[in-house]
Amino acid sequence: MPRLSTRQEQILGFTRTYRREHGYAPSVRDIQMGCSISSTSVVDYNLRILQREGYVRRSPDVSRGLEVVGDEAGTPLVTVPLLGYIAAGAPLPVPTDDREASETVTLSPEMSPRRTEGLFALRVRGLSMVDALIDDGDVVVLRSATEVSNGDMVAAWLKLEREATLKRFYLEGNQVRLQPASPHFEPIVTPAANVEVHGKVVCVIRHLE
Repeated sequence: MPRLSTRQEQILGFTRTYRREHGYAPSVRDIQMGCSISSTSVVDYNLRILQREGYVRRSPDVSRGLEVVGDEAGTPLVTVPLLGYIAAGAPLPVPTDDREASETVTLSPEMSPRRTEGLFALRVRGLSMVDALIDDGDVVVLRSATEVSNGDMVAAWLKLEREATLKRFYLEGNQVRLQPASPHFEPIVTPAANVEVHGKVVCVIRHLE
């Protein structure tokens, strides 16, 4: 499914939380106030996109007739914290931006992995994983992990450099090769003791624009 904007993710998350807390859907005005949106027309515009992409259903003849697809069927959407950026290229320092840490992405049932514990998301910067169909601006969803297998795509922390990168992991003797998925980038080869794996990629939310 197409990647949603931050505003649409916010509306979706607010709607789901509101329904669970109140037992009924929020009104457009509730969403406007709860998400600090400038006008109800902006809310309505984003709800139309969410409806078009299959994330919500709206019943115009029913008061508060807004449903998040999946919630009512016992297969709730999964909300994952978006913790910042990960480099797909030269490693980048891990950001400490509180605004990014407060964002979420929502996975529809067909995108959600069977196990949903320990999931987090990072937005990709760089082009070193394009041959793995991960482009600049895409969002990768990962599961926290410290042990992975060769060939797994991981978020790797380089201790000495204090930087993180998204690459495929290969343990080769006492060294680790962090392999890009693009011929335009060189692998990172470093002592195994210098690498901490923070997560393994379980799905990708494509950036289409």
